[in-house]
Amino acid sequence: MPRVQYRESDIDLMARLMRAEAEGEGQQGMLYVGNVVVNRAVANCLDFKDVRTIEQVVYQVQGGNYSFEAVQKGNLFYQRARPQEKRLAKQNLDYWRDQPAKYALWYFNPYAPCPPTWYDQPFSGQYKNHCFYEPAANTCESVYSD
Repeated sequence: MPRVQYRESDIDLMARLMRAEAEGEGQQGMLYVGNVVVNRAVANCLDFKDVRTIEQVVYQVQGGNYSFEAVQKGNLFYQRARPQEKRLAKQNLDYWRDQPAKYALWYFNPYAPCPPTWYDQPFSGQYKNHCFYEPAANTCESVYSD
């Protein structure tokens, strides 16, 4: 059973986002970004209460901007998904989770050391240039379900 319900078009959409957000961090980095996307679709808390599909996650607007920078200004996002990225996206959708993004709902590249919290959410780990953050204790139990 997949971690979240999805359509074929969601695989393509997620693959394009994973590549655009983390191509420079290789397949592992793209998988971690995929974890965050799926976690947001599963989470029923915080900023993600009304976000249930991959499309809603990818195109979510917060504070007047898309949640993912690649959607707003990344030309890689608007290129065709490659088979390799589609395979990685399907892995995330079906089963793949790992630290530091296993329960993460946020990530960013601070171009500096990762801060211990980000908007009051605890640091869960770093992979190359991305810092990952999971929800604070008792704020989002749904993301911790397997």
